[in-house]
Amino acid sequence: MKFPRRKFLHLAAGAAAWPAVARIAMAQAYPTRPVRIVVGYAPGGVTDITARLISPWLSERLGRQFVVENRPGASGNIAAEAVVRASPDGYTLLLIASNNAYNTALYDNLTFNFTRDIAPVASICLDSFVMVVSPSFPAKTVPEFIAHAKANRGKMNMGSSGPGSGSQLYGELLKAMAGVDLVAVNYRGVAAALPDLMAGRLEVMFIPVATAIGYLKAGTLHPLGVTAAARVGVLPDVPSIGEFVPGYEASGWVGIGAPAHTPAEIVTILNTEANAALADPTFKARLVDLGLTPFASSPVEFGKLIADYTQKWATVIRTAGIKAE
Repeated sequence: MKFPRRKFLHLAAGAAAWPAVARIAMAQAYPTRPVRIVVGYAPGGVTDITARLISPWLSERLGRQFVVENRPGASGNIAAEAVVRASPDGYTLLLIASNNAYNTALYDNLTFNFTRDIAPVASICLDSFVMVVSPSFPAKTVPEFIAHAKANRGKMNMGSSGPGSGSQLYGELLKAMAGVDLVAVNYRGVAAALPDLMAGRLEVMFIPVATAIGYLKAGTLHPLGVTAAARVGVLPDVPSIGEFVPGYEASGWVGIGAPAHTPAEIVTILNTEANAALADPTFKARLVDLGLTPFASSPVEFGKLIADYTQKWATVIRTAGIKAE
């Protein structure tokens, strides 16, 4: 049976357009079943808390359950690999954070490429750290600390929650920019290091503001400066390190990612709803109370932030010769 040329071209055009029509129809119906948000860390940390704040918002706004699933291990790489291998249909998401960017330089044998295989969906917040010392430590300000470190070169220990963690990298950046020598002492997490810091066996540590607030209020730790470019709302009297070391800035970030090739229409839906949460005064206040800074962006803007961040910290990691254990 022969088709007239005009009819053949019409059928061919319709067939070519079908995938786009199917994607749009799928996006308009999305979601039709529960959605998983995979977190690469144990419950209780900043990424987990952020996931548990955004998931009920998305559940209510989109009418389907967004379920948080913790899959800790290998500094978030186990969770990332699981999401990379998931179907790109919007039903498996990854709570992405700064560590995912660090890992691209820390690990030589990853089976995936984070910036290629995970699509940025929506940023949620920036996560600042604070430089803390024991209340008995002689230096009470960043300039005093730098002077003390230069006078005691090679004798000062800096607590770290592990090789390539924010607590180590933010200290390495200060070392490079201020010309001080601090010996990184690695622990299995911030909580394991804090007793030694408060007892004076460590001289300094960089820890998340969200973790530090309780200790600062109790007076068991003394803040020298925050790592963000500007002062943080919950610590208005604590200067930024950049006020004394020009150009110093070190903030983490948390957001949502999806497997590469997830339909753009679904990414847009999720981005729109995440940004709606960040415009809601109550949701924003909950982030601020945790020492986090709400941060909304488009997928393109978030992708650029991740790319620039990955390049910046890869340079720090390679210069300091840091490798994952």
